[in-house]
Order: sequence, then structure tokens, then C-alpha cells
Amino acid sequence: MTVIMGATGATGGALLQRLVALGVPSRALSRDPDRLRARLGGAAGSLVEVRAADAADPASLRAAFKGARQLFLAMANGPEQVELEQRAIRAAADSGIEHIVKVSSPAAEPDSPVAVARGHHAVEQYLAAAGPAYTVLRPYAFMQNLLLLAPAIAAGGAIEGAMRDAPCNYVDCRDIGDVAAEVLTRPELAGRAYTLTGPQAVSHPGLASALGLLLGRPVPCADLPPQELYDRLVRRAHLPEWLAAHVVEIQQLAVDRPEEPTDTVARLLGRAPRSLDAFLREHLELFRTR
Repeated sequence: MTVIMGATGATGGALLQRLVALGVPSRALSRDPDRLRARLGGAAGSLVEVRAADAADPASLRAAFKGARQLFLAMANGPEQVELEQRAIRAAADSGIEHIVKVSSPAAEPDSPVAVARGHHAVEQYLAAAGPAYTVLRPYAFMQNLLLLAPAIAAGGAIEGAMRDAPCNYVDCRDIGDVAAEVLTRPELAGRAYTLTGPQAVSHPGLASALGLLLGRPVPCADLPPQELYDRLVRRAHLPEWLAAHVVEIQQLAVDRPEEPTDTVARLLGRAPRSLDAFLREHLELFRTR
């Protein structure tokens, strides 16, 4: 039995769907199990067991982990992430979990310029000392997060950033879920760190050009000083300060360390990863002017 923490998120949800397609039983955890059951509907059938659990409540975690062999750990980034993930890892180890798959960051280093990535490094270090075998997935930017740009672009706004013309790796969360399923069902793949990207790295001007071709109209692209982007994210988009800082930090990292795609997804899945162009075509109606 595999337990999924983060089943309501993009990667956890994609993993859940893939395991169902493979006929692999799983146990999905949520603080609101009724809502998760409603979201799943009848598609999961008897393959998904939904349990109530809260990462802030170790007792609920130990109960949810009972009888399981593996844990998929993908929690939302945030100020409490390190503490909550370490708590989950400790509860998993105490409950007899044998293998933990953690979603981390490609920049997970002790001195990373990205605060969230430093947190992921701390969790990875904790995981290494916890006892169970572990595998780390290090995806780059989620294609699904580009949908947050859709309302502004549909209204004629620009793609705003502080990345100049630096290339950025994007990866579809469904590919992350498919890779996670492979790692969880093929023991020979466990025990490593995998850096996950789509088939190409694309700059903000490149993204604007691709969208413009699909929409049949120009899509503006505005490169801003990092501080101005931070201020706009806080004041206009109303992002929490830590999240606005995170967006700026990862964009500045792309400038300082030009990104290149890996072949990891293709090697593990035996097929090419989903492309950014295909993703944009799939969701194009969201970007159209209304």
C-alpha cells in the first residue's frame, strides 16, 4: 500500500490518477476527506482509500500510515513546510514505512539563493537520516502554474517577470505523477534523485511568442527589475510576501544559472515528456480574450 500526502495537489492528484490507471491500490490523505472523495467521484472505485489526516497532527499520521509500505510526500511550499514534512517523515519511520518518495527542488542546496530550496535541502538531510529508503524527485517549474497568467493575458495584459531572456525549464505535473508511479512500482528505480523537466527550456519572450501564435494576436512581455516584480506581486496580485520573494528568487536563479532540459522523464517513461506547446493548446481557451 502506498500513502499519498498531497493528493489534492497537482502532482499528488496526477500520481493518484496514474496509480488508478495501473490498478495499483493507494491511500490518499486529506484534512477534508469528504471533499477529496467528492472530487474523486466514482473514478477511483475501490482502488483508492481516502483517510483523514493532518501533517500538524502526528497521531493522525501514524494512524494513516499503519499497514502501508510506501509514502509519497508532496506538500505545498510555505513557511511551515520544513517542520511539517519532517514531522511526516518521522511519523512514517515510526510507523514502519519502508520507502519515501519526496518531491523536492532542483536547487536544493544548503546555500541556495532560493529560500524554499534551502528548506527542501533541510528536509532531504532529515530524510537521509530518518531510516527508510528514499527517492527524491526534483521537478522544475510546473506548467500548470502558467494557468495563473491566463486571466491577465485574456484581458490583454503582459507576461511580467524578472528573468530577461533566460530559458526556464517547465514540466507538466502529469509527467511528474507518471514518474512517481514508476518509482513507486519499480523497486530498481528507488534510492536516487531525479531532476525532471519538459523537452525544452523556454524564456518569457519565447512563451509570449508561442502564446501569440496560438492566439493569433501579440502577447506582450514585460521584463521588470526584481524589486518592482516583487512589489507588483505583493500589491497587485496580493501574494504573501514569502511567495512573492520565492517567485523573484527562482527567476533570478534562472538568470544566474541558465537552465537546460534533462532526458530523465523520457528515460523513465519510455516516451517524450509533454511539451509546453501541447499544454498551451490544451488550455488555450483560458487565455483567449473574452
